[in-house]
Amino acid sequence: MRLGGAECFVLRWPEPNDFGHDRMTLLVRVDTTSGISGWGEAIAMWPEALRATETVIRDGLLPLLAERDLSDVEGCWQAMKNHCWWYGEGGIASMAISAIDMALWDLKAKEAGKPLVDLFGRHHQSLPVCASLHVNQATIDDSVRDIAGHIANGFRSTKLGLGKRGLSRAGRDPDYDVALVAALRAAIGPEAGIMVDAGNGTKWDLHTAIRTVKRMEESAIAWIEEPFLPGQVADHIALKAAVATPVAVGEREFTVAGYQRWLDTGAADVLGLDPARIEGVTGFRKAAAVIEAAGRTVNAHAWSTAVLTGASLHLSLASKAAELFELKPLPGPMQFDLVDEPFWHENGLIAAPNCPGHGAEPRADVLARYRVN
Repeated sequence: MRLGGAECFVLRWPEPNDFGHDRMTLLVRVDTTSGISGWGEAIAMWPEALRATETVIRDGLLPLLAERDLSDVEGCWQAMKNHCWWYGEGGIASMAISAIDMALWDLKAKEAGKPLVDLFGRHHQSLPVCASLHVNQATIDDSVRDIAGHIANGFRSTKLGLGKRGLSRAGRDPDYDVALVAALRAAIGPEAGIMVDAGNGTKWDLHTAIRTVKRMEESAIAWIEEPFLPGQVADHIALKAAVATPVAVGEREFTVAGYQRWLDTGAADVLGLDPARIEGVTGFRKAAAVIEAAGRTVNAHAWSTAVLTGASLHLSLASKAAELFELKPLPGPMQFDLVDEPFWHENGLIAAPNCPGHGAEPRADVLARYRVN
């Protein structure tokens, strides 16, 4: 396969799962001289970061691939890594590599006439779905009613994003957070899983984190995610030693080396992987391999467009360490309008579409509607 052309699409859309606030991302289409197109994504999020990511893709990485055989995806990945050596240990360069690598694997699977997962080998035919949501209702009762509705509609578990934009005090008052989790457990019963994602907006010191997580353990939470900023390694280690609940990290990592460092600390039980950030499908697979070898859990991030969802789903099905798959529970334009066949669950389980590639082919009219570049 030879490079025939490529185009970047910077998109902005109102996200129903984020209280209607605008979100942004970058999609890239890579075309071959034989007329096949593959799609990838880079979640650079902020306008200036998206512009920088597009520049790296357009002026740095695509010219590098002009004379290469695109079917040698890992060779292309390594060439991009080598090119970015001066500035590319994470950040913008890793996201630029992610978008192209994801598109190249989509191309390779299409050329082979296979779903992407079948290039790697399936460990799962399907996975239970988790409703990954931001808690943003004004009261605990309203939040519980909404979340319990998703469980009633088939989701097997839910991940609660605290400290998000919206009307809720979740993430800003530990007593509120504990009460919310307890009320939710009472509403949904003992079987459905509850994960708690503290996230950027929640500012716990170590004492508060230990006390809050221990109180949440009475409601049988499955894990506590991103309880501190990534640089607070000592706090993660101390929390892990003090509580029974598994600790999840990794959403803000960019490289295999970063995941290995987390494994070396012993503080991480669940490692979140985002193929639109961690150097694509290739980076995901390399990171998943070290996580699997360490006996930890792989959890794919898919909180953006259907392109990311498609890649994350295939990678999760190919990983023996994956246990569930997260979906945004409210239909939105980048999940349901962008592609003709949205990714969704059936009776609480999700499987990969039986078509070549990762299964996310963006519609030209939707791209035009939300494009800003």
